[in-house]
Amino acid sequence: MARAGLTPERLTRAGAELADEVGFDRVTVSALARRFEVKVASLYSHLKNSQDLRTRIALFALEELADRVADAVAGRAGKDALAAFANAYRDYAREHPGRYDAARLRLDPETAAASAGVRHSQMTRAILRGYDLAEPDQTHAVRMLGAMFHGYVSLEMAGSFRHTAVDSQESWTWVLDSLDALLRHRAAP
Repeated sequence: MARAGLTPERLTRAGAELADEVGFDRVTVSALARRFEVKVASLYSHLKNSQDLRTRIALFALEELADRVADAVAGRAGKDALAAFANAYRDYAREHPGRYDAARLRLDPETAAASAGVRHSQMTRAILRGYDLAEPDQTHAVRMLGAMFHGYVSLEMAGSFRHTAVDSQESWTWVLDSLDALLRHRAAP
């Protein structure tokens, strides 16, 4: 019999919170059972295994992040949309480091196709429409933006920019200005 109050949704949310506290790589069904002060076996009526839990957290994080980005870019275009998009990712990673890592979990193709990851790609392409990029430049730009935002955020969170007097925010603004200029330059003639 399932323990009262435990649901897959509640366990997923608790797993996401745990990921932010201890790191996504340390989230397991055992760790979650300890949080709820229950035996591991009692969670298996809600979760298949640790991989199922990790996938659920990843899907939760992707959805949460997509909602945040959608709110940030609503009604914006061009550089304003690009900056809002980038800042939403960066802020989410800072506020929810474990969930942000979870959003990077490699999902099987079927799960990925049904996830909010598709919304992320669609929002990126919507922003790029403001730059009038034709294919394959649009696909290249989607990949470049993803790599740039993730790379910058990952390095910043690891403390890689603390060794210089130049403020990380100043560099972030410079990067966004440079990306905007590059995308405008690459626009279809």
